[in-house]
Amino acid sequence: MRVIRKYANRRLYDTEQSRYVTLEDLRGLILDEIPFRVEDAKSGEDLTRTILLSIIIEQEQADGEAEVFSNDLLAQFIRVYDMTQPLPLARYLEQGTRLMLEQQQRMQDQWQQAMRHSPMELMREMAEENMKFWQKTITQAADKTAKPDDDEKT
Repeated sequence: MRVIRKYANRRLYDTEQSRYVTLEDLRGLILDEIPFRVEDAKSGEDLTRTILLSIIIEQEQADGEAEVFSNDLLAQFIRVYDMTQPLPLARYLEQGTRLMLEQQQRMQDQWQQAMRHSPMELMREMAEENMKFWQKTITQAADKTAKPDDDEKT
């Protein structure tokens, strides 16, 4: 697991690559599914959740069109924290998000499969098969005419 150290000056240091990184760099690690842990440089305290939340906040502010967390949803989250018996919200959100991502991947795979077998693609594949057949047939016919039969030799 890659270790990122956070220093008092708020800078993040990637110990594997020996360089300072930004939240955008860490977002790239997440998208590439590279596991990492962010720790305080002095105390060693795990700061990963805080940094992940910072990445989400930055993304929410950067693109108003792709807003995931509405004000109402955030207010509901705050209410869940105040419940005497909090709901197992984390597990529910993790499972729901995982399911949504799996379904999205299946849809993309099916769309690619459908595009691969579009009428134009099917016609292209058939034309290639026909070309191979005729090339093979012509080559075999040319070979037969170029070589005299054994009957003609005797």
